[in-house]
Amino acid sequence: MRPIRIGLLGVGTVGGGTFTVLARNAEEIHRRAGRELRIAAIAEKDVEKAERMVAGWQGAHGSSRRGRDAGDDIRITADAFGLAADPSIDIIIELIGGCGVAKDLVLAAIAHGKHVVTANKALLATHGNEIFAAAQEKGVMVAFEGAVAGGIPIIKAVREGLAANRIEWIAGIINGTSNFILSSMRDRGLSFAAALAEAQRRGYAEADPTFDIEGVDAAHKITILSALAFGTPMQFQRAYTEGIAKLDELDIRYAGELGYRIKLLGITRRAEHGIELRVHPTLIPARRLIANVEGVMNAVLVKGDAVGATLYYGAGAGAEPTASAVVADLVDVARTMTSDPENRVPHLAFQADRLTSLPILPMEEVTTSYYLRMRVLDQPGVLADITRILADLSISIDAMVQKEPQEGEDQVDIIMLTHETRERNVNDALARIEGLPVVMGRVTRIRLESLL
Repeated sequence: MRPIRIGLLGVGTVGGGTFTVLARNAEEIHRRAGRELRIAAIAEKDVEKAERMVAGWQGAHGSSRRGRDAGDDIRITADAFGLAADPSIDIIIELIGGCGVAKDLVLAAIAHGKHVVTANKALLATHGNEIFAAAQEKGVMVAFEGAVAGGIPIIKAVREGLAANRIEWIAGIINGTSNFILSSMRDRGLSFAAALAEAQRRGYAEADPTFDIEGVDAAHKITILSALAFGTPMQFQRAYTEGIAKLDELDIRYAGELGYRIKLLGITRRAEHGIELRVHPTLIPARRLIANVEGVMNAVLVKGDAVGATLYYGAGAGAEPTASAVVADLVDVARTMTSDPENRVPHLAFQADRLTSLPILPMEEVTTSYYLRMRVLDQPGVLADITRILADLSISIDAMVQKEPQEGEDQVDIIMLTHETRERNVNDALARIEGLPVVMGRVTRIRLESLL
């Protein structure tokens, strides 16, 4: 049987890792796929960079390998659209990133009848509905395991491994940069700015870290998981997104004293009248396994009605962890290229004509618990005024701590944990509490999830 010919678009971090993994593990991959997977061409704007990568592999491994070397007969070009249209190519791997030219290339490859493998979460979260519809029309596959949580096979787990379940919710630490920052703030007592600078120094954060620290990257990923879990179209524009830039190290310390840790979570949950889709800092009980995921690692909890809660942990980024997912997609595509298109695993887990139109709930309608910290004057009657407001809005207090005032100060911190309540009620309560003359400044509000 002839080899499957692959066109690789982009040899950045993940593209280079994909080339390396495919070359190094060629025999093992062949045994798993049943056919040889061969990179026939590479499209890269910096042609010399691609040539150095291929030559470097040949120089390091060519003399010790038998048969065809990984670098033999690979065409290198700057013309990505020409490669997407090349009739000799079976699968296009898109690892360019972004939503501009990458979208055009993916749609061009599909239009020319090619299967596509991508790790581009932003592209799928924002344009996935159009891309999957085009693929369905042409009878080709779009595989995207590398788009969420790097090397963790979470897409396959949700789409296939848990197919017997009615998924109840998913909650994940799916951005390693923000997790590293929060870990550093807690373990070393760093401010947000200092922890971000450390992440940038180590190469974990970009020079412009906006997508990571503002929760946009995590929102792209949880949008994809939500569609897979609940059989809905991609609805990134409806996701509630709140980042970690405004977190105070004081709240991280207070949360620890109360037995919680703060993580940036992507959460999607089936609710009575729709689907929750949100990203925000979240208190998690410290005894939960996911609360102890540190540094740049990722973890995803999935709750199914039959299986209960399942946890998936591993490297969420990096050249070879993400390449592991990309190559796994290649193997899946290779295995199904000769199968009946009607019996392939659907892109979004559910058959294309059976997707539902369940709405994404506005954040005001979400029900959860809360951590509230307020700075108040240390005088009689303050607590009574605050608890009266909470009671008027049906917000029940689960726990409360009043800190001792510092010597010479007339202000204290009050920390409250609430039972579950609607976000709209909390918004109203905070507006009234912040209007009290005894409350100094804004109330800090962080959502709390027990993840049971």
